[in-house]
Parts: sequence; structure tokens; C-alpha cells
Amino acid sequence: MLELGTDEFAKYPFLEGAGKILKDKGFPLSQFGTDPDLKSVVDKAYHRLKVSTKGGIYKSEIINGEASDSAREKEIFSFLLAIVLLKLTGMHTLIKRFALAEARRAENHLEKDLGKASDKSKIDLAIRIIYDLFNIEVIKEDEFFKIPVSDYLKHSTDFHEREWKLINRHVEGGKVLLTPDKTVRLIRKELGNYIISKITNAPTPPMISGLENIVKEFTSIGKDLTPSYVVTSGEYPPCIKHAIEVLEKGENLPHSGRFMLATFLLSKGQTVQQIAPLFKNAPDYNERVTLYQLNHLAGTSGSGTQYSCPSCEKLKTQSLCFATAECDTIINPLQFGKKRQ
Repeated sequence: MLELGTDEFAKYPFLEGAGKILKDKGFPLSQFGTDPDLKSVVDKAYHRLKVSTKGGIYKSEIINGEASDSAREKEIFSFLLAIVLLKLTGMHTLIKRFALAEARRAENHLEKDLGKASDKSKIDLAIRIIYDLFNIEVIKEDEFFKIPVSDYLKHSTDFHEREWKLINRHVEGGKVLLTPDKTVRLIRKELGNYIISKITNAPTPPMISGLENIVKEFTSIGKDLTPSYVVTSGEYPPCIKHAIEVLEKGENLPHSGRFMLATFLLSKGQTVQQIAPLFKNAPDYNERVTLYQLNHLAGTSGSGTQYSCPSCEKLKTQSLCFATAECDTIINPLQFGKKRQ
């Protein structure tokens, strides 16, 4: 069994055992709100949360694992304190955003560790994390990583790009061969869900004296980030609901999918300001670009032409159609739920 130290926990602070490091130091939560010696940890937790609310990924000051134990402990403590602050806000929107940011951060570390051909311990650690958390058996062979076809199919169901279809992958002896980046990409959704569950299941402590203003600030941010309308199960056709679910999970929705979603909602009377929050969890989210593109599609900028939602036939060619019996014989998503003559 591999021994985990502060180096590993600094990269993967969501693993079991990270909390014990804080406990062993004997720091009660109340001390973080009053002890000036712990202000650097509070500042780091604040920054970690702030970056996630903007769709970014927190970058550690530790370079290639080179740091003192004290610096690594601050990394771990900042993650744990960020969770406490999230629980105190009670804002699920912030929890989802933070979990996505931390999953993408861990994804970067896992990819680097899997790619370190000369350091077997790093590779073994990454493989162990994937197995322990998601029960996927990964075997390294040369520069590739092999996983059972059944596991690949189970974890790639939400990927609709052609490159993820099994027919386009290299399969040997019932196992799919993947590069380090594709191996880790396969479990991004599960990693995010795992971190969300860790935060959700963590107990909510009493308010910490000295941190009230930080909690108040993030509560306000969470309210601003919460969409002003709710998508109910019966409103939209399956292709649109699927696109929204992909974005909510922090997965990448292809350009054609974003075009479909935006033009559909615009045609349904939604405003650019109402639609824009849906895209905030996209891995490549950029507020300025998103607003520009939405205004362009709405016809409020550029040529002034409002774009139409693609036909069902067009969506089929783009692997964006998820037709059910409720779709009946419609030829455009905008007809969903309407009785046709």
C-alpha cells in the first residue's frame, strides 16, 4: 500500500486522511477567525473560492512538488477551510462550481502523474486514486493505459464527440488503450460528483467569529450566480435538456450544441441575460465571448439577424439528437410539446 504524505494531499486534498493532518495540528476551526498566524490560510481559502466562482482553476504556489511541509499543509488547510466556508454559505451553486474547479485541478495533477514514465510511485498513486474512488482498473502498458471495455462504456456515456465512440478507439483483448489525458478525462464527471458528495456530507459548523464578512460575501456571490429561472422536466425536448445537463456537470458542450441551445431558448423568449448563466460551468467559459456570441445569435449585434434553431435532421447529423417517444413526428425542437395538425 502506498504511503500518502503532505505532497500527495496538497495535490489531492479531497482524499481520506487530509482532514487528519489538520486535526493532528490541533487547530480548532474557531482559531482561523482570530489567529493572525493563520490569516495566510484564510486568504488562500478565500482566493481558492473566488477563483472557482469565476470559472477558473486555483493555481498552487507549489512548483513541481518543491515546497516545505508547512507550505503543503497550508494548501491542504485552505481546501478544508474553503469547504467550511461553503457549508456556512449554504449555496449549492457555489459548491458545484468549487467542486468542478477542484476536479479540473486534480485532473491536471493526475494527468501529469500518469505521464511520469520515470517515476513509478507517481503513476501508481494516480492509478490507485482512480481505482479507489471509481473502481476502474487501470493497467499501464508502454505509454498507454488500458481499462476494460465495460468500464470505458460506462464512463463515456456522456461523451458524444466522435473520438469517444468505441469504434474510434484502439481496443486489445477486451481493454481500451488510452493516453494519460484521455484516461483522466474519462472520470472528470465522477471526480466532480465525488467532491460534491464530500462537501455535501460534511457537517455544517457554527458560524466562525471573524469570518462572517467572507461568508456574507460568498453568499451574495452565490445568489448572483443562481439562474433566475428553473428548467423543469416537462418544458423542453430531450436534446435541449441533455445540453443543459452537460453544462451543469461542467462537461464540454460542442459549439453546435451551444448554438442549438442558445437559438432554442432565444426563440422561446429567453433573454441573453437569462441564458448566459447556463454557460458559466463550461470548461472554457469566457463571459465576454459568451455575451458577444449570444447577442450575435439574438440579432442585437452584428448584422441584426436572429438565428433559428437547427432542425431535428440537422441535429441528428451532429450527434445532438436524443429523441424519445414524446418527440413524435416533430421536425424541429421548437415544435416539442405542441399538437401538430
